[in-house]
This record gives sequence, structure tokens and C-alpha cells, in this order.
Amino acid sequence: MSLNLEAKKILLRKIPHGLFISTVREDDEINGFTASWVTQGSFNPPLVVMAVRADGSSHGMIQRTRKFALNFLRSDQKDLAAVFFKPQKGLGGRFDSCSYTFGELGLPLLEDAIGAVECELISDVQHGDHTVVIGEVKNAKLNKDGEPLILSDTGWNYGG
Repeated sequence: MSLNLEAKKILLRKIPHGLFISTVREDDEINGFTASWVTQGSFNPPLVVMAVRADGSSHGMIQRTRKFALNFLRSDQKDLAAVFFKPQKGLGGRFDSCSYTFGELGLPLLEDAIGAVECELISDVQHGDHTVVIGEVKNAKLNKDGEPLILSDTGWNYGG
């Protein structure tokens, strides 16, 4: 039996995804990336599940600090998502395009996002080109409710 690669690509791209900016901090260095493979994993305790590129600098920061935040983007924030989408060598430069404060866990929280959750890493699965991380929500901040940014609304593809 062989995998039909074209069918796999089309079907996996049909999975609906929100767009988030995950932020991390290690000592004085901050970084962030656009995350789309995200879901809620549990009500009690409140858990979120996110896939992180295994070769990205944020991956190492999450592994070492055991913390990450998810910033929820509004439907009109495609341009901001694009700033954090492509890998960059320098840490922190992406944050020049947005205002942020530090949350209770010391993570960057975007002031213009719908809001954010700060999470402590409780588990991960390292397999393939992404690591699946599970974080327990320790802090939630709502700035202003609104419609979320959805990957399919951007015309971008990330999956398949």
C-alpha cells in the first residue's frame, strides 16, 4: 500500500486552523512565531496543544524554559501574522512591529491581540519535523474580544 501524496496534501489542508503568535522568553531574549497547529486539549486542567518546528529557535527556548504564550489574533491582523511567519536568524526583531507587555509568567503578550494565554509545558512528543507541546494554561488575559484570524481566510497554506 502506498500513500497517495496528492490526496494527503489536499485533505490535510482541509483541517481548519486559527492563526496565533506564540511568544517565548529566555533571560533577556524574546522570540515569537506564527502558530497554526493549535487546539484545546482539556478543560480541567486547562490545556492547549501546539506543534512547534523542531529546528526553530523558539523550540529550544520552550524546551529550556518550559513556558510559552499563545496570542490570539483578530481577523484583520494578517499582516502581523506575516511578520512572525517566516524564520529569522535574529531574535526579538519581530517585536518592533507591535506593542507588548510581559505577563505573569514573564512572557511577551501582544497588546493589540484579542488576548493571550501563558502556559507551562507539561509534556511533549518529539517526532518528525515538529514537536507537539502540551501546556497548562496558568494565566489568561483578554484585551478586546473579536473575530479570530483563520488560516483559510489568508489564502496561505501550511500543511499537507
